[in-house]
Amino acid sequence: MTQSNANLLGALSSIHSSNPFAFAKPLAVAVLSASLLMGCGSDDDNDNTSSVVADAEDTALAFDATDYTTVNVTVDGESVAVRQYRIVYVANPLAAGSSSTRFGQPLEITDPYTFQTMIVSVPESALEDQQTALYFMVNNGGWFNSPVATDVSDGAEFVSDSDTDNVGAALKAGYVLVDVGTRSRGARGVNGDWIGKAPAPVVDAKAAIRYLRLNDAAMPGSAERIVVTGTSGGGGLTSAVAASGNSADYLPFLSAIGAAGVTGADDTLASTINDDVFAAVAYCPINNLGNADAGYEWQYNAIRSDDNTGALNGVAYSEGPQPAASSAIAAMFPDYLAGLGLTNADGTALTADTINDETVAFLKEEIERQIAAGTAVPAFGENFEVTQRGTTYSIPNDWLTLNGSGTTATVAEIDFEKFLTFVTTPISLKTVVAFDAGAVTGNPSISGETNLFGSDSYEYSNFIEWSWNNNEVQADGSGPDDTGMEWDEYIASEYGSELATQLKLINPLEYLGTDADTAPYWYVRHGMIDRDTAFAMQTLLYQAIRNDDSVQDVNFAFPYLVPHSGNYDVQEAFSWIADTLAAANSAE
Repeated sequence: MTQSNANLLGALSSIHSSNPFAFAKPLAVAVLSASLLMGCGSDDDNDNTSSVVADAEDTALAFDATDYTTVNVTVDGESVAVRQYRIVYVANPLAAGSSSTRFGQPLEITDPYTFQTMIVSVPESALEDQQTALYFMVNNGGWFNSPVATDVSDGAEFVSDSDTDNVGAALKAGYVLVDVGTRSRGARGVNGDWIGKAPAPVVDAKAAIRYLRLNDAAMPGSAERIVVTGTSGGGGLTSAVAASGNSADYLPFLSAIGAAGVTGADDTLASTINDDVFAAVAYCPINNLGNADAGYEWQYNAIRSDDNTGALNGVAYSEGPQPAASSAIAAMFPDYLAGLGLTNADGTALTADTINDETVAFLKEEIERQIAAGTAVPAFGENFEVTQRGTTYSIPNDWLTLNGSGTTATVAEIDFEKFLTFVTTPISLKTVVAFDAGAVTGNPSISGETNLFGSDSYEYSNFIEWSWNNNEVQADGSGPDDTGMEWDEYIASEYGSELATQLKLINPLEYLGTDADTAPYWYVRHGMIDRDTAFAMQTLLYQAIRNDDSVQDVNFAFPYLVPHSGNYDVQEAFSWIADTLAAANSAE
């Protein structure tokens, strides 16, 4: 944790109810006492369930093995009976209101606790297996809320050797499938409050993990072998959960919803159950949102134009405020990167001068891997055939030069700036501002992740310095026009410290390399033609994971000509999961 963040967290205090810009429900402060740290620490030699202190909430969360339905599916044409449990995983769930939305569309709420429910699907062949993995799926694309749902339904058909059927692969492997609902953007309570503000999705996922750990002895599978997976915002959520295992920072939020294994109150909060995980499988993770705009503009500022950046509110990119905003935001990235103190594999510092070289090295590795496997990679001047959102584009290769031909060819040169232009040819860049987009640069809608942050009584809060200081909408609770404070003053105040806490608790980089119990195994993918976040941000995530001494393996790549998506390499991913489980089991 940086000293500035430590100071902000230390300064957290109750918010005066008379302040119209304060959070409606004050956030409690966790005091890191010695006993609390002992309660939260991991102990690989112990079964966590044996040390659980029974309390009313944990008793209420006891697993009922008799409360299930049986669904029948086929895997590779063979019938498979699956025992399915629908579980509210916290003792004090928040009821979802009818005004909840997802991706801007109304949600039909048939179960008020859908955001804090999980569906556990157990192949009957695994009912007595206490060692198999728990394949823990979060579905939070765009960091939106995730009403619980499952593909494992009566009559469903799955194919285990498909590269796009992760459920079929998990069923074939005999894993326990866990579909997890979580609060996040767009979730509203029955009284209209915004109940999904950060860090709600991370807190809910941790609460579901705690339920599984509480009931580990009574449930099939091993809570010591949880593999968390998600795509896009779900990949970001996966990364945050996997990085921050057993951190006491989350205890106040977990306590508020009645999560398993949280005892005490206020400065006596402690934990009797762990919430760390075994592995993370993260696809195109939209992560580190507090710095994602800086990374995006730093990466793309030089190539932005009217051709690859859309108009805002009818004003073309070149004619409006977007270029100046892009330059100002981009200028913040080098200092941020340098301040992290990360190193590359060769021991040199990871900086704005070296990070693109690291990205290019991964691109070269992936292209040469494809060539060796027989993929027809076009020579310079030939055309790439790229499919984005159902349309195939033929784009000349003006950025990649090869040495030789056939399966022994190698990459001679990658012109990285032209590569970035190539990436943005079929699908335009996000407009400026990309992530904290609300109420700035003439943006007429609530887009980006702005509504993941702020008070539960306001729809959104700007969360980066530039957007805060340039907020254009009065009476939205954000910006100097409403608070009388520029960013630096606000974020250091008792009011802004809550926003600082929200940003910290959803950011994996705040926990990688700290005393949090980070997942030891990581599989991270970001498609080679994915412009939804900067390549620099994904290379940065990789290096932060690699720099964490507790991580035993990080398998990272930019898959060839893959757009923003997930579960396109199921066979490779599940082979990695199987090998990782086998290696961990043999080491015990």
